[in-house]
Amino acid sequence: MNASRAGRAPSEVPAPGRGPADPIAERRARWEAEVLAPALAKGPERKESFTTLGGIPVERVYTPRSPRSTFDRIGYPGQPPFTRGIHPTMYRGRRWSMRMFSGFGAPEDTNQRFRYLLQHGESGLSIAFDDPTLYGLDADDTESRGEVGKCGVNVSSLDDMGRLLKGIPLGRVTTSMTINGPANIVWGMYLLTGRAGGVPFSRLGGTTQNDILKEYIAQKEFLYPPRPALRLVTDTIEFATRHTPRWNPVSISGYHIREAGSTAIQELAFTLADGRTYVAEAKARGLDVDEFAPRLSFFFNSHNDFFEEIAKFRAGRRIWARVMREEFGAKKERSLWMRFHTQTAGCSATTQQPELNVVRTTVQALAGVLGGTQSLHTNSFDEAIQLPSEDAVRIALRTQQILAHEAGVADAIDPFGGSYFVEWLTDHIEEEVERYFERIDELGGVVAGIERGFFQREIQEASFRYQRALESGTEKVVGVNVYASDEPVKVPRLKITEEARRVQSRRLKALRARRDPRRHAAALDRVRKVAETERGNTMPAVLDALRAKATLGEIVRAFQDVFGRYRERSTY
Repeated sequence: MNASRAGRAPSEVPAPGRGPADPIAERRARWEAEVLAPALAKGPERKESFTTLGGIPVERVYTPRSPRSTFDRIGYPGQPPFTRGIHPTMYRGRRWSMRMFSGFGAPEDTNQRFRYLLQHGESGLSIAFDDPTLYGLDADDTESRGEVGKCGVNVSSLDDMGRLLKGIPLGRVTTSMTINGPANIVWGMYLLTGRAGGVPFSRLGGTTQNDILKEYIAQKEFLYPPRPALRLVTDTIEFATRHTPRWNPVSISGYHIREAGSTAIQELAFTLADGRTYVAEAKARGLDVDEFAPRLSFFFNSHNDFFEEIAKFRAGRRIWARVMREEFGAKKERSLWMRFHTQTAGCSATTQQPELNVVRTTVQALAGVLGGTQSLHTNSFDEAIQLPSEDAVRIALRTQQILAHEAGVADAIDPFGGSYFVEWLTDHIEEEVERYFERIDELGGVVAGIERGFFQREIQEASFRYQRALESGTEKVVGVNVYASDEPVKVPRLKITEEARRVQSRRLKALRARRDPRRHAAALDRVRKVAETERGNTMPAVLDALRAKATLGEIVRAFQDVFGRYRERSTY
């Protein structure tokens, strides 16, 4: 490549036979000829590919792409298009919420961990459920063997939710629940537990992830076919709009899309496409967009490529504001906000030299903060090996607290605003996301794309490319394919036994023995009947079934009697 043209952005390249496009291009041409070329003659650059983690080529240096300032495109914080943040003061007014994802064993075990975190400065709860709960199975189901309480807390009944939240001030603490397939049922448990403790629905604050579309795309914890599952999500949005003004009924999640192997662009594009689908479904139900949109939230991954992640978050805010205003006619500014929670990248954590994960987590957390997140979870350094120990969780929380109180990063709003590189990268990501929107619309929307395997193939191909890059050494991971060590891993082990399954099974047996069988059967029959209707909201029937002591698995099976189960078509 000719050194005088290397690294030049398209808009800076002069047209053939003409002079420089503008003074900036002229100055760049002189720098390349008089400064860069002699330097390259003395010593060449490293022989490697300069790209972001997602494969975006990174130029040598960035300059303004025209004499005109880009300021009118990025604006001020707290004003559309919200590139620089949704609040006018951002962290100068209020720091991000520190919300550590926690859950293991029986409900009492996780309740103890919640109390520990609140005592050490956590500002909001984030519940991790085990696989049986995520798949809508009771603890005593044969399919639950070996999994109860292992990767999260087990909740099989309304009584279990009461044990999980015992002594937690639900009127003052907000709670995030990472639950999707049976989210309507688990949310119902939370609502009824709050009411039993004297906190009405209207005062309960928090978020259910409840993003079923990304389950088909990436995480695969689905219970019903996509279309009826989407209907249940819309039911929760409608119910929340009417009854729970402080609750976010859906956290539209890119985190698991990224963990499945997507690029940053795919994560953002597929997540916002899912968001468009939920908004369209709620509007089709007859809801006013400005009634429900202000309480939709998002959940993103923050990976290793520092600048790519910051640009991703900035581009996401701008795209979402435009989609809500132009596509859905939102009028309120809050309806345009892309509020989001960030979690550091679990897929980046290594079992080799696990102490290095502290550094990775710090870099990723810093990108989330500088990208303008509203809340943050920092992964513990031992999570590639086991559920986090108390010491590891404390270090992860302290990482956030050091960023908040010592690093100075919460003082200036959007400090990378105006950076030639970051603004170029933000624009590039936005353009690529729009291209994905066009492809998804051509397929007939997100559900049609899921049914045709479009999203799954895109992620698989991106994941395959990354794995090949690791194996070839093009992509380097310290401690894995460079600077490896044969030293044994020394991490205090946290072992979850089968005791949680035994305890939970005994409780379920006692619950079934003491409930009113007629009331229980009638409540489940009501769930089936409302599910058979076209648009009847299922939430009241779910709440009645929980009051009648129906278990999580029983309510899921009642829905499956109507909707059926879903088997994904292979996309390999």
